[in-house]
Amino acid sequence: MTLQDQRVVILGGTSGIGLATAQLAADQGATVIVASSNPESVKRALESLPSSASGKALDLTDAEAVTAFFDGLEPFDHLVFTAGESLTLLAVASMDLARARQAFEVRYFGALGAVSAAASKIRPGGSVVLTTGAAADRPGPGWSVAAGICGAVDSLVRALAVELAPIRVNAVKPGMVRTPLWSDLAPEALYEETAKVLPVGRVGEPSDIAAAYVYLMDQGYATGTIVSVDGGHVLV
Repeated sequence: MTLQDQRVVILGGTSGIGLATAQLAADQGATVIVASSNPESVKRALESLPSSASGKALDLTDAEAVTAFFDGLEPFDHLVFTAGESLTLLAVASMDLARARQAFEVRYFGALGAVSAAASKIRPGGSVVLTTGAAADRPGPGWSVAAGICGAVDSLVRALAVELAPIRVNAVKPGMVRTPLWSDLAPEALYEETAKVLPVGRVGEPSDIAAAYVYLMDQGYATGTIVSVDGGHVLV
C-alpha cells in the first residue's frame, strides 16, 4: 500500500482522524494539503507533518471560499473530507430545528460543496473519501439528527460514485473514537463503559480509522463503498 508521489487534500485534516490520516498518507509518500476553520489548528498540524505539507484556514460553509481554495490548487489525486463540529445530540421532544439544520452545514453540505468544487482538479485514477458514522446503522436516543446526517452521507457516496465516475467515491464509517470530536460527549468514563461492550474491548484511536482512508485511496477497484471501522458497534 503506497501513495508515493500522490497529492492528497484533507479537509478537516488538522486534528483527530483527519490529522492521523494526513500523517499516515505522508508516511506512504504523499504530499498532503490540510485545511480546517481554525488557523491555530492548521499551524499545529503543519508542525507535526513533513516540510512538504501545506495548510490553510478555510470555512467549509463558505462556498466562495471553498471554490477559491480549490481554484488555487494544482491538480491532485485524492480528496478526503473528515471535517465536523462536535456531535449534535437532540431529543425529538425538544427539537431545535435551527441547530439541526446547522449540524448539516459542515458534515453534509460542506462535503457536497467541497466535492463539487474539487472534482475537476482530481487527476485520473483519483478518489474522494467522505466520512459517515456508525449512528446511521445503530443510533441511540437523541441521535436522530446525527444519524440522519450519516445516512445522508451514505446515500451521497453512492450517488457521487455514479455521477463522478471514473473518479472513485467512498466513505469511512467510524464508531466511537478518542478524538476532539467526541470530547464534549465522551468523558473517560464513557470511553471505558463503551470499551466493555464492544467486541474488540476498546474504543477506537485516530490511527485505527486513518488506515481505512488510506486503504480506500489506494484501492483502485473500490467505489460506492462504505468501510465500517467501529469495533463491532453494530453488533451489540
